[in-house]
Amino acid sequence: MRPEAGPELAPGPGRPAGTPAVREDLALSPGYHSPQVEVGVRLNTNESPVPPPEEWRRALAAELDGVAFHRYPDRQATALREAIAAHHRLSHDQVFPANGSNEVLQALLLAFGGPGREAVVFEPTYALHGHIARLTNTSLVRLGRRPDFGLDPAQVDQATRRSAAVVFLCSPNNPTGRADRPEEIEAVAASAGGLVVVDEAYGHFCQVSAVGLLERFERLVVVRTLSKAWSLAGLRLGYALAHPSVVDALFRVALPYHLDAVKQAGGRLALGYEAQMRQRVAALVAERERLGSGLAALGVQVWPSDANFLLFRPPGHRGRRVWEALLERSVLVRDLSSWTGLEGCLRVTVGSPEENDAFLAALAEVLG
Repeated sequence: MRPEAGPELAPGPGRPAGTPAVREDLALSPGYHSPQVEVGVRLNTNESPVPPPEEWRRALAAELDGVAFHRYPDRQATALREAIAAHHRLSHDQVFPANGSNEVLQALLLAFGGPGREAVVFEPTYALHGHIARLTNTSLVRLGRRPDFGLDPAQVDQATRRSAAVVFLCSPNNPTGRADRPEEIEAVAASAGGLVVVDEAYGHFCQVSAVGLLERFERLVVVRTLSKAWSLAGLRLGYALAHPSVVDALFRVALPYHLDAVKQAGGRLALGYEAQMRQRVAALVAERERLGSGLAALGVQVWPSDANFLLFRPPGHRGRRVWEALLERSVLVRDLSSWTGLEGCLRVTVGSPEENDAFLAALAEVLG
């Protein structure tokens, strides 16, 4: 069966007699998933095309020899938090780690969202921000971006006037790839009445970050992940950097022992290989530029990116048809052609040089 692109809802079995119905506000909620199919070139989920250092694997294996698996892990993840704090030159009480940055986002809305509260997003942007808002019964306010996908000052002003509980900024933005300028983030942080959450899942691929603003703005939260630049998507580890009072609130809504011992050890050890991470990032940034040039040479519209992916639009807004044709050639990218403001667009992850060449060759054949 051909996978559907974008958010999807898998059909489930009929509800057994006597069981309660799904919450009414979730009955039509599609969830957020990317298709997982067997293909030769998979460039749809913004993973790293290269694994973490072999030295890290060996260090983790040695570490696990000493883990008492019959005991619960450190509930506060103290050693991991101290390692993350040292990496960012912060204190450990400013760090909340979780099972991927998505769980961090969920904890933020569990703690600060909910009935009678609003969360603001600037679309097009990461769809999971809005999805988690709906799951937590937080009212979602959708505002727009400029045609070049930058923040619109008028829309930002509208957001800050609403006194929303949470304002989400995604920088670099997914799926457009554009990073917000530091002065833009600073302006939002200075005027917002609630939390300003800057999702920096792709922050290592650009030169700007909001981490340096944490000292000045107590309502600012920066969310990071080890899935992308650190090549650890399979570990599922992300974290929030925030004021200690915000971190305390996040621990209040987290389940007991929410981070297992393997994840805590793996993340702590990974931070010791920063030099190797930066080398991988530099190589991917160079490939990003080469891939962008290759797309432009094929006559497609391609947007500048500060992340490890590129947004592009085939001629004639034929995004869905091109996506299907690429899949037939065993190349999988992300179909965004039905998203508001992204009509006809696709998103491609920067892969290895071989994967990028295969993608460009397949696209050239499709475009004919």
